[in-house]
Formats: sequence, structure tokens, C-alpha cells
Amino acid sequence: MAWPFPFGAVTGIVPGQPAGWLQLLALALLAGQLDGARSWRRGAWLGGLFAVSMQCATFWWLFISLHVYGGLAAPLTVLAIVLLAVFLGLYYAAAAGLFVALAPVRPVLRAIVFAAVWLLAELARVKFFTGFPWGEGGYAHVDGWARPLAAWIGVHGLTFVAALVAAWLAFALLAPRTRWLAALSGIALSVALAWFPVFNVGDVEPDPALVRPMSVTLLQGNIPQDEKFVGGTGVITALRWYGEQLQAAKGALVVAPETALPLLPQQLPEGYWQGLQGRFSTGQQAALIGLPLGDYDTGYSNSVIGLKPGLPGQTGQPAALPAPYRYDKHHLVPFGEVIPPGFHWFINLMNIPLGDFNRGAVGQSSFGWQGQRLAPNICYEDLFGEELGARFVDGPQAPTMFVNLSNIGWFGNTVAIDQHLQISRMRSLEFGRPMIRATNTGATVIINRLGEVTHSLPRHTRGVLTGEVQGRSGITPYAWWVGRFGLWPLWALGLAVTGLAFLGRRR
Repeated sequence: MAWPFPFGAVTGIVPGQPAGWLQLLALALLAGQLDGARSWRRGAWLGGLFAVSMQCATFWWLFISLHVYGGLAAPLTVLAIVLLAVFLGLYYAAAAGLFVALAPVRPVLRAIVFAAVWLLAELARVKFFTGFPWGEGGYAHVDGWARPLAAWIGVHGLTFVAALVAAWLAFALLAPRTRWLAALSGIALSVALAWFPVFNVGDVEPDPALVRPMSVTLLQGNIPQDEKFVGGTGVITALRWYGEQLQAAKGALVVAPETALPLLPQQLPEGYWQGLQGRFSTGQQAALIGLPLGDYDTGYSNSVIGLKPGLPGQTGQPAALPAPYRYDKHHLVPFGEVIPPGFHWFINLMNIPLGDFNRGAVGQSSFGWQGQRLAPNICYEDLFGEELGARFVDGPQAPTMFVNLSNIGWFGNTVAIDQHLQISRMRSLEFGRPMIRATNTGATVIINRLGEVTHSLPRHTRGVLTGEVQGRSGITPYAWWVGRFGLWPLWALGLAVTGLAFLGRRR
């Protein structure tokens, strides 16, 4: 997903950027080893070891949140990360063992079966036990040869295609009789993708209200994570800095990141919240602000409040202050925002203000402003394209722009920031929508509908990013089918191929 090392320029790899060819090479090596496995048990071991290595290399930065900020002992932290990787690796172990048991004789059929079981493993990681699909292989191809496919089949479809290509090359090259066929297939694939139609959302259902770009201001407070919720330091700094910037910001839309205000509205200093409401009750500006909401009796939520000018009264009175827009985070982080039954003892070992949050609904309404329909999502919610897709079923009310509000300061200045950026870029490619990201420590950026970063702030700095964003209407093929059917078409593909392979094996 994102090259973590400072070297690699000789091979064309840029630090923090994806390297799709390396992902293909890794999968090809795994497929080649599985092809030589003599039993499904050995295949399961190979697949499991590959997956555990892949997971640990992907989210090793959990060590920072658990040990540095959470105070969990280093050996226990390492053990927790490895156990998480092992648990998730069971999906891939099962897939690899199943492949060895069902693999057909012909290389092309074996490649299809490998891609199908690998897809099923990735989908299981998305769906089961609240889902944690961080680091899925398809994200490695947000740039490069498979990019045009994103608006048609999404990241999970790219995962299937990448596994198919990698396995086909591995199996064909291992068989002397088919090496020439592998070379011709590679050339044909390159030519086909070069001429593949890029879905141009701007040419479908043009909306006159979206002709003029919207000017936006994105705030990045860079509040130290170990001070963010401390009353005498981080809380005071956050309230002062974000309050000043919200009052002074230019542009049609101002966005402050997840929990930018780290207190409930009723806990804020007297007049603070009323001042913000009054600031955006008139004029030509609106704001989206991340903060917690709720109380002890009804529970709490990780939320976004939208403030904008009111509508003129019927009797010529001054504009009335409308009820604020509210978005509640739906997909909560396991162990961070929702604690599975029986694991409170683990949370009690850490010095992190965590708890069980209320869950918002899927497909919540957008925030309407200046002809745009802004769809907020909080932190890693942008990993779940099928949930974002629920907002696209009603075409005329579909979002014209995504707004991500995040705080991944828990993971330090690491490759986690780059990985999350690639995830957001993939959502823009899939839905043909720009994505603006306001974060505490980075990456605070503006992404256009083609998944390209047009404006950005240096990470781990305090600053304000301004720019213009062109909203889009129209529905990509991926948005159309994932909004209506979710991931079931991909589940059906994987299960159908696996079932046919099973029938063929028995015969």
C-alpha cells in the first residue's frame, strides 16, 4: 500500500507511495509455492505464514498506540499485535489450504481458483468481527495498470484481478510449455488496460449547481496525542486554536478534524459553543466540526456537527438558526470505540480514554451547502466502500463530495498516514467523487475525483489548508451496484468459482 523505507528511488519506488508490482511479485511467489505443496495442510501453513507476515508489516504501528500512548508493556503489545495478525491470518490459511485441495490441472483454471479463494479471504477480513480490512492488496494498485478498473469493480475487484494476474504468471512461468503464453498474456493485458475506458463521471448527469468549485479551508491542529484529552494542556490548546481558526477562516466551507473539540458541547467553556453557532448563522460560510456528543443516560457518539446560515423567515424577520446537521460514526474501531464482550480487562490495562460508543446508521443524509451534498465519514470509515455506497442508491440525492475527518495521531509519524491516504484516494476513484480530508496530524489533503492529491499540508505540523474543490454528480458502475447489492456479487463470484472447482475435483 505504501513503501515504508526512505530508499527505493533506483527502482522507481517513492516512499509513502504504493508499489503495485511488488504486491504482484509477492502474490506470485506465494502462488508458486502453493502450486508445489503436496497437501492442503502444508498449503495452509504457507498461506498462514504469508498472511501473518503481511499483517504485521502492515499495521506494526499499533505498537505506538498501545505501548507509547496506552502504556501497555512492550512484550504484551508485541504479543497483542502478533495475535491479531494470526487471527486475521486464519482466513488466508483456510484459503491457501482450500486452493491446494481444489487446484485444477490447467494453469489458467488454477489461477482463477487461486484468485477466488484469495478474494474470499479478503472479504472475510472486511465482514467478520466488525471488519478490519486495512492493507488489502487492491490498494497497492491505486496507481498504475489497474487504475481504470476501480470505478467498475472497486478495490475488492482489484484484489481479485491482481491475484488472478499474479497466479497466472506464476503458474505459466513454472510450466515450460506455457511460458510463451504467459508472455503473450502480459502483452495483451497491458494493451487492453491501456485502451480500457476510464469512467468519466463528469460527463454523466451534469448538475448546473456544481459548475462553480467550492472554496474550502481544512484545519490541522497537530495536538500531541498524549496531551489531546488532558484538561490542563491539550484540551486548552485545542479549544483555543480551533476556536480562533473557525472564527477567522475564509472560504465557503471550514472543516475541523475528528474530535477537534475534545469535550462534549455541555462541557465547553460558557459561551464557546454559542459563539460558534452564531459565527456560522449568517454570511456565506458553513462548518463541519468533529466532536463527541451524548450524555451518560443516552450514551455517547463520535460525531460531526454541521453549522450553516439559516433560511430567511416568512415574515421578513432575520434568518432563523436551523438545527445543526449531525453525523454519527457508524463503523466503530474494535477495542477503540467498541469493546467486544469479555475484553474490558484488556482495555483496563491501558491508559487511553476509550469506551463503548453508540453506532450511527448506514447511509445517513448528506450536509447540503451551496448546491453540494457533503458526505462526512470519520477516521477509518472510508475503508468500507460498501457502506459509503449506501448513499448512492438515490441518484439525485447522492453525495457530490466526501469529507473525511480523522485523527490517527495515535500511530505517530509513520506509514499509517500514507496508507490511510491511499485508502481515501481509492474511494475517490471508485465513486468518482473528490475527497477532502481534515486530520489532526495528517494527511490533510484535497483529492480530486481521479484520486489525485491536488493540495496538501506537511504532516505533523500545525496549519491551515485552503483550496477549491469541484463536486461531481453522476453514478459510477461500482457505486450503482455496491449501493444496491453490497459485496454480495463478489461473494457470489468467489463462492461460485470455489464450488465449481470442488465439483470438478470430485469428478
